[in-house]
Amino acid sequence: MAVRKVLLYPDPVLKRVCAPAPEGDELDRVIADLVDTMRSFPGCVGIAAPQIGYEVRVAVIDLSEHKKAPPSVHGLLALVDPVVVASDGAEVAREGCLSIPQLTANVRRAVTCGVSTRDGDYEFEGFEARCVLHEIDHLDGLLFLDRVDSLTQDVFPRKTGKPQPKGG
Repeated sequence: MAVRKVLLYPDPVLKRVCAPAPEGDELDRVIADLVDTMRSFPGCVGIAAPQIGYEVRVAVIDLSEHKKAPPSVHGLLALVDPVVVASDGAEVAREGCLSIPQLTANVRRAVTCGVSTRDGDYEFEGFEARCVLHEIDHLDGLLFLDRVDSLTQDVFPRKTGKPQPKGG
C-alpha cells in the first residue's frame, strides 16, 4: 500500500495503549502499510501500528533474512491482537527502535514466549521472541527505554554510519 512516516518519541501516540485491531479491508491496509514501511528500512525486523500512526493492536515481524534469527524463524508474520500468554527465561541484549533512532539500550527480555493472536497461537524463542515482545510493548504504549535497568548505564548513543535500527 504505502510507506508511512515513522513517528518519533516523544510523539504521544507511542505511549498510548492501542485499541483492538480493525476488521476486513481496514486491517489489510494497516498490515500492508506496516510491511511496506518495515521493508523500506534496511535491516528492520519489525514494526508496530502505532509507530506509523495507527492506534490499533497490529504489528509485523520478519526475521527470515536476519543473521541473529534462529533456524525455527516463522518468516513474515502479522500479529493481530497479540497477547503474551507465556514467557520463560531472561536475557539482556541490545535493542534499537525506529521511533528512537538516536539510541540503543541493553534490555532484559524473556528468552521464549507464547503469543495468542486472532489467527492462532505461536511459540517464539531467542532473537525472534525478543522482537515479538518489543513490538507487543509498542501496542501497550511501552518503549524499550521503559524496560532498561539503568538509564545511565544501559542506554547508548547510536553510532553514526550504522544502518537503521534492527527493530520497530
